[in-house]
Amino acid sequence: MARSRSARPLLQPLHGMLAAFPLAFFVAAFLSDWAYSQSANMQWANFSVWLITGGVIMAIAAGIAGIVDAVLLKNAARRRSALHSILTIMMLVTAVINGFVHSRDGWTSVVPTGIILSAITALLVLVTSWIGYSVRTETVA
Repeated sequence: MARSRSARPLLQPLHGMLAAFPLAFFVAAFLSDWAYSQSANMQWANFSVWLITGGVIMAIAAGIAGIVDAVLLKNAARRRSALHSILTIMMLVTAVINGFVHSRDGWTSVVPTGIILSAITALLVLVTSWIGYSVRTETVA
């Protein structure tokens, strides 16, 4: 027990800090897709690709930190949160597919499939972050 108590201050906040990046990146990707659909300025589509890529990388890092947190700290509430894990996997799969859709050239990289996938990914990251925060506050209390 002493080991998990000393590890708690180091590991538990890491997952929360890393999870903030996919939240920001995926929501910003949706907003830049919307800006592209309104202006047809290709730079917005380029922003989206980079935001999606950064979101996927940071989501993987947050996922690894969350797994380490759940396994090492033997956090029962985290293990009970299967919905958080399932939605996170769905978010990552949607984001990777979205990245491939955005790798196309021109208008079809965003409209309509890319913006729909960005909206779904943004919605999933918002719900997943909400559930993850609820689980985290449940474990701290």
